[in-house]
Amino acid sequence: MSALKNIFTELQYDLTRKLAEGGMGVVYEATQKGSGNFRKTVAIKLIREEYSSIPEFQKNFIGEARLVADLIHTNIVQTYHLGQIGGQYFMTMEFVRGVNLEQLIERHAELGRQIPVDMAVFIASRVCRGLSYAHNKRDADGRLLGIVHRDVNPKNVMLAVEGDVKLTDFGIAKALDLMYNEEGKVIPGKDEYLSTEGASYAVTDGRSDLFSLGIVLTETLLGRNIFRGASRLESRRNILTMPLPKFATLRSDIDPKLEAILARILQRDRDKRYQSAYELLTDLELYLYSDRYGPTNEKLAVYLAEIFPPDKPGSAPSFPSIFQARA
Repeated sequence: MSALKNIFTELQYDLTRKLAEGGMGVVYEATQKGSGNFRKTVAIKLIREEYSSIPEFQKNFIGEARLVADLIHTNIVQTYHLGQIGGQYFMTMEFVRGVNLEQLIERHAELGRQIPVDMAVFIASRVCRGLSYAHNKRDADGRLLGIVHRDVNPKNVMLAVEGDVKLTDFGIAKALDLMYNEEGKVIPGKDEYLSTEGASYAVTDGRSDLFSLGIVLTETLLGRNIFRGASRLESRRNILTMPLPKFATLRSDIDPKLEAILARILQRDRDKRYQSAYELLTDLELYLYSDRYGPTNEKLAVYLAEIFPPDKPGSAPSFPSIFQARA
């Protein structure tokens, strides 16, 4: 660690602490330094040396960095820089101080509470805003990039202390000219959050992300993923064949308007599903704001501080140790 810190110090980064460690790499919190005592907190995603030397992993990592470099949106974690040190690739990313959605769901289970319906829908709507932007992103020549995230799940939804909701980890996303794992041969994403297309090895488009977001929304509302099985195969089978419940029978304050949105977003036939993230976003925001003053970033920030109370009065919320991108 000390040798690594010294190398990054030469690049004007002070590694502060390890945020996450996975099979392929490590994510650190760091301070980026500049002239005039400039300081900025960032996250550094470092790929392990043994993987950095494998061409396929290099392609995937560089592909992710290229893909997200121009995705500049308030609801997407931003990537600032791609670099290489001693044979290892790293990405400098926006640091999100807060929790991920999985941790929020788990915290409510500990407290024996349910996430309020309007907060759950608000979080989903902000993810939908990020997806709409990514799905419609074009390159410098005006070509639609055809970005599909393919890994929308609660761990990849960040909730900042300020109430911002940000989608992260485009590591297995596909896009025009940036597709390294062929669909039809591999399963993209976590089995219990796949779309019917993903679960059946079919080619995906943006509508696949919407089905996955529907699973995330129902889990946020119910506190559990109704498709999760005892095995990966059972989870995929549930996504493909399990009869969908009437969600109001599982939570009484899910009203008919929201029930209709959930039924449409989870249509197994993608031609009957919402056809774009913008179309889904419109329905979610009409549900939230058409007849009342609905949730905002500020309201979510207040709610997070209530669920994760500060250790001392007047201090910041006491969030658990988190990571904002998978290692």
